[in-house]
Amino acid sequence: MADPANPHKGQPVLQSGAALDEATAAVIMLHGRGADAADILGLAGSFDRPALAYLAPDAAGHTWYPRPFIAPVAQNQPYLASALELIADIIGLLITRDIPPERIALVGFSQGACLALEFAARHPDRYGAVVALTGGLIGDVIDPADYRGSLEGTPVFIGSSDVDPHIPFARVGESTAVMEKLGAEVTEKIYPGMGHTINEDEVSHVRALLDRLTG
Repeated sequence: MADPANPHKGQPVLQSGAALDEATAAVIMLHGRGADAADILGLAGSFDRPALAYLAPDAAGHTWYPRPFIAPVAQNQPYLASALELIADIIGLLITRDIPPERIALVGFSQGACLALEFAARHPDRYGAVVALTGGLIGDVIDPADYRGSLEGTPVFIGSSDVDPHIPFARVGESTAVMEKLGAEVTEKIYPGMGHTINEDEVSHVRALLDRLTG
């Protein structure tokens, strides 16, 4: 029975790549609205780094939060808080398997990209990498003063289109500024005219970041 106060609690988490008992690094993959864990987990094959463990949680009802990511945060509760808690739980599990945050990458697309950035900004630590493929920080207004702590040099990649219908161009820049304020090493790539998708250049950037997890 789903918990209305914590709708993502107990949702399935799919896994591919190396077994947790064998992997020395892991990637948490967060799907977009209307998709599912199997969909985003398919992207792991494009990364071609089979020595890593890939974990992809399923959002309840195929959406992490019901309203657009630029709506007031309160309008996306309790779904947003539940999604962030689920990510924290997965990281906690990985830590028990001797995979610390500095060897964990958060990779998300669209709604999942927004979630990856929001989690890292709200729970700053030295992560292996944070990858936002078409996304930005969540909320109607982004105030850098709301984010405190340090990402301690975490490499962050933010890729997006300048004309994406779901991700305002200005929000990409705001998100980059906040992540830099928190001490991340941010690479922002804007792809003129790109649709709501993932391109090969972005995949190449992710591969390079994943190589650093075990290098």
